[in-house]
Amino acid sequence: MTRPILIVPGYRGSGPGHWQSLWEESLPGARRVLMPSWEQPQRDSWVEALDRAIRKCAEPPVLVGHSLGAVTIVHWARGFRLPVHGALLVAPCDVDDVHLEQIRSFAPVPISKLDFPTLAVVSSDDPYLGYGRALAFAHGWGARLVLAGACGHLNAESGFGPWPEGEALLRELL
Repeated sequence: MTRPILIVPGYRGSGPGHWQSLWEESLPGARRVLMPSWEQPQRDSWVEALDRAIRKCAEPPVLVGHSLGAVTIVHWARGFRLPVHGALLVAPCDVDDVHLEQIRSFAPVPISKLDFPTLAVVSSDDPYLGYGRALAFAHGWGARLVLAGACGHLNAESGFGPWPEGEALLRELL
């Protein structure tokens, strides 16, 4: 059986050219967690949607979060205790610092240790996460920090459609 991979996009979802969407189409066992509202995200409803998706998995999944999706995974881990095989947290959004009213319900970002293997992938010039905060998040979560270089928010707009380096990191978790 193929291990389930739950794709957890961030604010406004991941468009058709985004690496998450491409992985959803190409990786066996991958599926997107559908959120109640991509435009007006609310922490509690997003965390509950993630919990429902995890409960539907036949075995512990790997969670793949981008931006606000990564923060959703961290919030979920604080309050729920279902088994998870691992998590790839890519370009987590620092909701404590980003001044966007639509995502304020996700503040503050929990920084307590996660109970599953975690890779945190960050960029040195991400407009939504300073490097110092990225270090603090990874340390607090007990995650291995992977610095992707100066590549923006690791999304389609910064050139991340197909992302073979990310797939290699995912294979490490699988």
